[in-house]
Amino acid sequence: MSFDHLCFSPGVDGFISEEMMGGGYSLRGLELMVRLGFVVSEFNRDITYQMELLGREHAQFLGAEVAAVVYVPGVYDMPLVAKKLLRREDIDAVVTIGCVIQGETAHDEIVVSQAARKLMDLSLEFDKPVTLGITGPKMSRLDAHKRVDYSKRAVEAAVKLLQRLGGV
Repeated sequence: MSFDHLCFSPGVDGFISEEMMGGGYSLRGLELMVRLGFVVSEFNRDITYQMELLGREHAQFLGAEVAAVVYVPGVYDMPLVAKKLLRREDIDAVVTIGCVIQGETAHDEIVVSQAARKLMDLSLEFDKPVTLGITGPKMSRLDAHKRVDYSKRAVEAAVKLLQRLGGV
């Protein structure tokens, strides 16, 4: 995997710098746009919709492009789609967005742990970041509404990883 199309200034300290200029933000250090692929779970869509919107907004704020969005039935279905996105040359990183709410069994724990494990494996296999914007397990619906910002964290992690991998 080559990050040649991403050029980061060596003087950037820890993250993409931002300066207030004329009422807007200028991102120094990022010469070409980071291209993200989103994999979004349709299960608990009332929550993942909010998460998706926040993720898109944060990507735009950071100067990243959401180049593809693919919807899957649930979190457990994410690895296959993530793999297909990782194969694409126009995708630098994959951001997963999902919400797994606790039920009466340990199903939520199994879903999240297995999906996270496979997504991590795919990141290593393709040498591209795959970030986890998935809330749960052991989470109530109320907790899920409080954690919609996890998608922003996943977008930021993808951009930071690409920045830091560019110098490795």
